[in-house]
Amino acid sequence: MGDECGPGGIQTRAVWCAHVEGWTTLPTNCKQPERPDNQQSCFRVCDWHKELYDWQIGSWNQCRPVLSRSHEKPLECLRGEEGIQTRDIACIQKSNGVPAEDVICEYFEPKPRQEQACLIPCRQDCIVAEFSPWSECSKTCGSGLQHRTRHVVAPPQFGGSACPNLTEFQICQSSPCAVEESLYSLNVGPWSACSVPHSRQIRQARKRGKNKDKEKDREKAVRDPEARELIKKKRNRNRQNRQENKYWDIQIGYQTRQVTCTHRNGKTAALSFCKQDKLPITFQSCVITKECQVSEWSEWTPCSKTCFDMTTPKGNRTRSRTIKQLPVGSESECPQLEEAEQCVSQGDGVAPCITYGWRTTEWTECRVDPLLSQQDKRRGNQTALCGGGIQTRETYCVLANENLLSYLNALKDKEESQSQSKSKASAAPLLSITFEITASRPVDRKLCTGPLPSTSQLCHIPCPTECETSAWSAWGPCTYENCDDPQAKKGFKLRKRRITNEPTGGTGNCPHLLEAIPCEEPSCYDWRITGLEECIPDNEKPCGPGTQVPVVTCVNSDGEEVDRQLCRDAIYPIPVACEAPCPKDCVLSMWSAWSSCSHTCSGKTTEGKQLRSRSILAYAGEGGVMLRKQSRHRVIIQLPANGGRECPDSLFEERECEASPVCHSYRWKTHKWRRCQLVPWYVRQDSPGAHETCGPGLQARAITCRRQDGGQADISECLKYAGPLPSLTQMCQIPCQDDCQFTNWSKFSPCNGDCGGVRTRKRTLVGKSKKKDKCRNSHLYPLIENQFCPCDKYSAQPVGNWSDCILPEGKMEVLLGMKVQGDIKECGQGYRYQAMACYDQNNRLVETSRCNSHGYIEEACIIPCPSDCKLSEWSNWSRCSKSCGSGVKVRSKWLREKPYNGGRPCPKLDHVNQVYEVVPCHSDCSQYIWVTEPWSVCKVTNVDLKENCGEGVQTRKVRCMLNTVDGPSDNVEDYLCDPEEMPLGARKCTLPCPEDCVISEWGSWSQCSLPCNGSSVRERSAESLRQADDGKPCPVATETEACTLNKNCYHYDYNVTDWSTCQLSEKAVCGNGIKTRMLDCVRSDGKSVDLKYCEELGLEKTWQMNMSCVVECPVNCQLSDWSPWSECSQTCGLTGKMIRRRTINQPFQGDGRPCPSQMEQFKPCPVKPCYRWQYGQWSACKVEDAQCGEGTRVRNISCVVYDGSIEDAGKIVDEEFCGEIEPIIDGDKMMILEETCTVPCPGDCYLREWSEWSLCQLTCVNGEDLGFGGIQVRSRAVIIQELENQHLCPEQALETRSCSDGNVIKMSQPCLLLVVDKVSKKDGQCYEYKWMASPWKGSSRTVWCQRSDGLNVTGGCLVMRQPDADRSCNPPCSHPHAYCSETRTCSCEDGYTEVMSSDGTLEQCTLIPVVVIPTMEDKKGDVKTSRAVNPTQPSSNQSGRGRTWFLQPFGPDGRLKTWVYGVAAGAFVLLIFIVSMIYLAWVKLIICPQTANDQKDERFSGEGNVLEDRKLNSPKIFLCGTLKSQQKIKGFMDRRKDELGRRMKIKIEKQTQRSESYELTI
Repeated sequence: MGDECGPGGIQTRAVWCAHVEGWTTLPTNCKQPERPDNQQSCFRVCDWHKELYDWQIGSWNQCRPVLSRSHEKPLECLRGEEGIQTRDIACIQKSNGVPAEDVICEYFEPKPRQEQACLIPCRQDCIVAEFSPWSECSKTCGSGLQHRTRHVVAPPQFGGSACPNLTEFQICQSSPCAVEESLYSLNVGPWSACSVPHSRQIRQARKRGKNKDKEKDREKAVRDPEARELIKKKRNRNRQNRQENKYWDIQIGYQTRQVTCTHRNGKTAALSFCKQDKLPITFQSCVITKECQVSEWSEWTPCSKTCFDMTTPKGNRTRSRTIKQLPVGSESECPQLEEAEQCVSQGDGVAPCITYGWRTTEWTECRVDPLLSQQDKRRGNQTALCGGGIQTRETYCVLANENLLSYLNALKDKEESQSQSKSKASAAPLLSITFEITASRPVDRKLCTGPLPSTSQLCHIPCPTECETSAWSAWGPCTYENCDDPQAKKGFKLRKRRITNEPTGGTGNCPHLLEAIPCEEPSCYDWRITGLEECIPDNEKPCGPGTQVPVVTCVNSDGEEVDRQLCRDAIYPIPVACEAPCPKDCVLSMWSAWSSCSHTCSGKTTEGKQLRSRSILAYAGEGGVMLRKQSRHRVIIQLPANGGRECPDSLFEERECEASPVCHSYRWKTHKWRRCQLVPWYVRQDSPGAHETCGPGLQARAITCRRQDGGQADISECLKYAGPLPSLTQMCQIPCQDDCQFTNWSKFSPCNGDCGGVRTRKRTLVGKSKKKDKCRNSHLYPLIENQFCPCDKYSAQPVGNWSDCILPEGKMEVLLGMKVQGDIKECGQGYRYQAMACYDQNNRLVETSRCNSHGYIEEACIIPCPSDCKLSEWSNWSRCSKSCGSGVKVRSKWLREKPYNGGRPCPKLDHVNQVYEVVPCHSDCSQYIWVTEPWSVCKVTNVDLKENCGEGVQTRKVRCMLNTVDGPSDNVEDYLCDPEEMPLGARKCTLPCPEDCVISEWGSWSQCSLPCNGSSVRERSAESLRQADDGKPCPVATETEACTLNKNCYHYDYNVTDWSTCQLSEKAVCGNGIKTRMLDCVRSDGKSVDLKYCEELGLEKTWQMNMSCVVECPVNCQLSDWSPWSECSQTCGLTGKMIRRRTINQPFQGDGRPCPSQMEQFKPCPVKPCYRWQYGQWSACKVEDAQCGEGTRVRNISCVVYDGSIEDAGKIVDEEFCGEIEPIIDGDKMMILEETCTVPCPGDCYLREWSEWSLCQLTCVNGEDLGFGGIQVRSRAVIIQELENQHLCPEQALETRSCSDGNVIKMSQPCLLLVVDKVSKKDGQCYEYKWMASPWKGSSRTVWCQRSDGLNVTGGCLVMRQPDADRSCNPPCSHPHAYCSETRTCSCEDGYTEVMSSDGTLEQCTLIPVVVIPTMEDKKGDVKTSRAVNPTQPSSNQSGRGRTWFLQPFGPDGRLKTWVYGVAAGAFVLLIFIVSMIYLAWVKLIICPQTANDQKDERFSGEGNVLEDRKLNSPKIFLCGTLKSQQKIKGFMDRRKDELGRRMKIKIEKQTQRSESYELTI
């Protein structure tokens, strides 16, 4: 492989010398030093090199601008500048990172791109907020400084301008100082790092050099046995005083600081200039910082998921490490001691994971009565029901063992292949059987996550509709018809059958049940089977197929039992096949595993119990196999049958838990504080008062971990369960001779119970302090403290909303395992609750028990019960809609009460709120017939007195009668018979005279031949009874008429009725039914007739008369039980609530009761006060015994009570209420109650505190993020106390950080390009900046820049777009009636015109003259007045129809404008033209009189064309004449309108209604 792959190869190429024109020449003609190589080393790449080489991709470099074609940059940056950024890419060896040739990596993967386009955003200048108000004067007397500051809103980016000064100063003056101000201040420096004291050997060596004689005497003393024993005891005592523990090593050291005297100019002076009695302490004890030390990580624990299944979540495995040394004096906590990661178990030996699935019991038998009782409880006890019903089953969760069982079978096969013995081969099936039993054992329902199978379904019980009979029995014996009188040798044999299904309409429609045939050799005796013996199974089996021997007796033909010998000739019955039922025992599971104990461990007041239960899963079926095993399942799988073993009475057991281990809890045990340890003597010996061993120091103590019973425990247990670690060190004080010493404060005395009482505590002086006067000063050192007793006054008030109306919990009625909406108590009286909060006299939230309340206001409420739709009973069936043929009959129910409150809905009703049921019916056409009596004697109406003959009338009675087999019987109402076929009751008649011919009655008409096409005829005839006397012939005795369709000739055809409604059995509620319809014979005129007319024609019947149908079963909504109340949503506070839910197990169907809308209920939780630790405010920075320098500020933590909301700041309570709460504030366990601070010396220049972090701002264009990430910024402004010290001031500080990871970037100079990674758009917001301006006030206004969220800022807005803030004119506008315009030029007020100088400046404002054209009411036709009017003054003249406008004849130079001359000339020409036209038209100019009505005047100023209304006395000029002449004048005036004026209007109108004169109005 080495010869074929890798380095060491050679590549060659041909090299030759060529002429510039391309042809080859001798090599000597080319320069030899320039000859290229004809071979080179190469690397042969093979596929296996892919594992050795890969591309190394560097990060993208800074985006650099691309030189654009145009060198001119736009004045305004809109989006940014295009750029290019590059990165380094190299092919390297994976093992050592050595570079390789690119061709190796390119063989497997193309080389990634090395450059890409990028965008350099527009430069963003620094943006700052507005200045704060001015501070107070820095000095209370004399001359001082005031300052105001602002903070940075957005930092400079992408080469933007740096931030301006964040501070402004101004001098302030106060009253003169009465005392000369000190120029020097005592300045305290910071504490040094904590140092370790010198060891004892070093200190002893120093002393040994100074005093060797004392050392010798000490060595002699040591040789004394008694002294040696004393030294040993002392050393043991000192060793006990030292903190010795393997988890921490507390070492107390010391730290020092410098104290200097500082002049106001910032220079250091000698301490003598700072006149102060007591100097600050320059040393103190401290704890040597020790960081946390931990051990190495342990091995990973086995995966918690010991099986293999990629579909279920992964398991976890953990590893841990222990603490070797706890941190001492360090703010950093120990690192994480335990970590976890996800894992998956794989391999040949890993079993598949157990999965869980739902199983169901067998369906119960189909029952109709539950549905019947849902509709009407009165019908719930009916029997022999059929049709639609419902059946239920139970669900349970089991192990789904398919994967695991296949694994066990594979494991069994593996063991069988490896083992040669029979014992091992027989062991594997037992394993599988055992697992099958275990897999079917019901488990906790929570383990099954799939959808729950349905627990109920609709079913159908067939209803008997036709008669059903059994098969024929065997032929009976051959017997005589009468054994007492045998007549012949022949007899007969009988066979029978029975009715197995009773028909709905009775047994009358059933076929015959008895048959007889003749036979030979009859006998009068035969065997009768009276019974069957016990079924004996075949092959000596205990059950199954077998035979039964008949039990017989000998009987005669009368059925009487006789001697058995008489039946010796009869055939003996053969044995009957039978089935011996196998006994089915009640099959139970093993008891399920005991539930976990209610307490995992026992304490003094806790004791656990365990529960287990089982239920019915399946009922017995036919052909079951006898199972001798009991208790295989948790639930009943099979009920007993055929004499099997009965089920036990109890499916529920309870037992006491076994003895549980005692619950362990852990606590920290603190030991006594050790002696107070001071700063070493060699450090403090040079300080004032160092001869005393006194002052502040530190002391330590031991801490151990104990169980509650006092036993020793590992410290790791307390770190987990005992809360925060108590402090290991504390400050202490060894009193000096001049110090006052007191006992500890006593406990406060008890309160007497009265509100406003006082309780006290005391302390006393001890030792020599009793004799010192300053210690006995009660003002400085009080010995008694008083405290007001709390007032126990509490008040309760309701909070929050009322809960839902909740019914009392009790035993619910369950129907066949179903919780049916409406059949359980879901309505009635309940209770609703409102939480009560209890407050003390300080309005602090306390426990509700203080107000003698159980925490709720309880109020009765009503859940209205659902009322179902109520219909009446069925009415009686109506008569058949047709008296002849097929029709329908109807019965109905009507609405009695509508449903409400979620009751069962009504079926579909018609417009009169009725529901119908329709069935077909058939009326026999001959059921009711018309019956006539004979005609009466013809009564002659025109009586011939000579002869009683001639025309007359005869009548008869016509009655409708019920037709029976025996003929008409009873009279009925006439409407029951067909009125169209009603015979006539009267007719004309002729009584023949003696000499006339007598003819009989007409016979019946003959039948018309079909089809009725009009060509056939029918006839009838009569007989001649007597000839005429005079021999005249009798009239024709035959009458014919044409067969006309639908008159005397008819066609017939079959028709069908409409389908009936779905008909169920009388015992059925719903389910399968039948819809029927009937045939009807219809005559061509649409009349129904008897079916015989159609049958006689042999017409074809093609219709289906019956069709199956389904009536949807009304299933009520089935709900689950209410779940238990959830945990409170809040552990404390006012807004907590508990929720319980229920689900829909079965949605309603058909006309069943719908599901309620309320599927969850809530109830408020009892109000509990919330407690938390909270910081107080920082105190002012204080420097002990000095004026400036490094000091301390402190704050305390308090226990506060609040109502659980964010808005509640809380109220301070006693710390005992927070005793069980871990001291964590804002998620930080490290309590910082003291920190260093700096008090600036007089004259110092210093930085103030950091401002708050700004809002996160993105780099955006038109509101779209460019993807550079969000940035926050904060700043520190500089504060100057003396102007002459400005050169000593630090630079103002600026810090930025990314919005996501919080990495802080310190900036002293503005960055050209600030790149922040790992920021998502959701962390920031795009802001826009725009200029805002106030209204003008004179020649000035305020202009400022505002951010889109309303914050006023400096910077951010484009300077080139800044509006003007000043519009004053230069030189100023000082002339009368002049003002400075927006264009910064002087203009005149309205009504005045500008007169300009030669250099373009305003010289004066001249009043604009007003030209008024009077009307005819002035009685003059010329323009009388031209006067100047101020156009800004309102006119007093009333508006009319005349025109008044303002002219500006003078220009800015004061001369007449050119248009004035043009108008004058045009007016003259116009006047001449008008006179000429009037003259040519022979029209006399008539001055028309006008009324003095108010007219409208439109007046326009020369500059603004401002329309004003006014009333003039003479608004018009009227020219009267004929219409033709006026039209000519108007045409001329319209053409010359521009010369006459811009707003001239001319119209022609009739002067009066009757006049022929017209007016032309100008």
